[in-house]
Amino acid sequence: MTIIHISAECYPIAKVGGLADVVGALPKYQNKEGVTSQVIMPFYNNTFTKENSFSTIYESKIDLGNQDFEFRILVLNEKPLDFEVFFVDVPDLVFKDYVYSMDDTDRFLAFQIAALDWLLTLDKKPDIIHCHDHHTGLIPFMLQESYKYEVFRKTPNILTIHNAQYQGWFSHEKVGLIPPFNFDHVGLLDWGGSINPLAAGIKCAWRVTTVSPSYMNELQQAANGLESLLSAESAKCSGILNGIDWSVWNPETDTYLEKNYSIETVASGAAANKKYLCETFNLDSNKPLFAFIGRLVDEKGSDLFPEVFKNALQKNNLNILLLGSGVPFVESQLEALKKDFVGTYNAFIGYNEKLSHIIYAGADFLLMPSRVEPCGLNQLYALRYGTIPIVRSIGGLKDTVIDISEENGFGISHLNVTVPEINDAMDRGIVLYQDQTKYKKLRKDIMKIDHSWDVSAQEYLNLYKSIKTD
Repeated sequence: MTIIHISAECYPIAKVGGLADVVGALPKYQNKEGVTSQVIMPFYNNTFTKENSFSTIYESKIDLGNQDFEFRILVLNEKPLDFEVFFVDVPDLVFKDYVYSMDDTDRFLAFQIAALDWLLTLDKKPDIIHCHDHHTGLIPFMLQESYKYEVFRKTPNILTIHNAQYQGWFSHEKVGLIPPFNFDHVGLLDWGGSINPLAAGIKCAWRVTTVSPSYMNELQQAANGLESLLSAESAKCSGILNGIDWSVWNPETDTYLEKNYSIETVASGAAANKKYLCETFNLDSNKPLFAFIGRLVDEKGSDLFPEVFKNALQKNNLNILLLGSGVPFVESQLEALKKDFVGTYNAFIGYNEKLSHIIYAGADFLLMPSRVEPCGLNQLYALRYGTIPIVRSIGGLKDTVIDISEENGFGISHLNVTVPEINDAMDRGIVLYQDQTKYKKLRKDIMKIDHSWDVSAQEYLNLYKSIKTD
């Protein structure tokens, strides 16, 4: 079986969020099961492409409306990954030093059309085409409706929704950019008066998955306008929980850490990484360290952090360290807190991969008070490294973190995204930290939880096999 994943992101090539981590790990674990799993993604002008060399395996042109664009399919000369990646290079549209911008309609349309045009030329066509998020959401429609792709009508395709908040809307005035199709079926493209790639993908894909079971259920009540569509299409929808790449996220071998450690040596290993963080950011290693890693956007509940952190720091004997960037106003508020809480609070505005790994290893608690969290990977990284997650009970967070008040519980959860509830959850964390016997046992217990991709990869393979045609 040959599976083609088509995605705008893939770690370590281009990463904005969790989409990259999934597409960078799932094919590797699928290949371990004896299939051929590959990725098609855009060719960006970024660090990865500058540091590697590529060969052209195909060249052609695409017709985007009334304009022709040259494109190439590239492959890496070296093979640093455990799966094959094919890069779509459209120099005039896709080759940018960013992944996303305010208007990416033409860019991602060109990417999708070029990818399918190349697949048409292959002697051995893929058995499964697996699309990821709205950037590839028009592919199921084009496979079903565009005349030029008729050969793929019987090729099963999957759409995975990583985040339904972003849908790729654009005006019907641009419908002519899509390869010709039976215009009687133009309604498949529409949702709410616009062309909606994510909605079109949901309508036309053979199967639709989300990245956790709870998120799939929640989307029927809150999906940024797609609630009724997902309810209507529920028979072909399912949730498959994301995993994490245990070969990358492994405290025993992680080269980013100040000190590696196992389950048995987590106390000393985590302490060494905490010591590094506290020395680097002027914090006290004797106090519990609460951390946040992620985008500073409302979706993550970060707009409440200035008040939450101020309350916690005034009331409790703790440290807080933040790594992230996002809404400028929130960034400035979080920066301003530094002068009021010298020695107990610090923030790194931006992103640093090495620092994120050390925080997962050195923090005592990881905060994730998300309003929306399709799956969440940060809590899985935290568990792997022995850091207790404090989460809002929603989406994948609900599926992966059991509150310590429940049987076999190991994390801290709260129901609502409010300042009092987040502060209360942090207070519960301090109480747990003060009971070092219980705290140390929990650290070891959570490191044993298997959230690797092995199980999830097999679930996807089972889904493919259930719809694969001979």
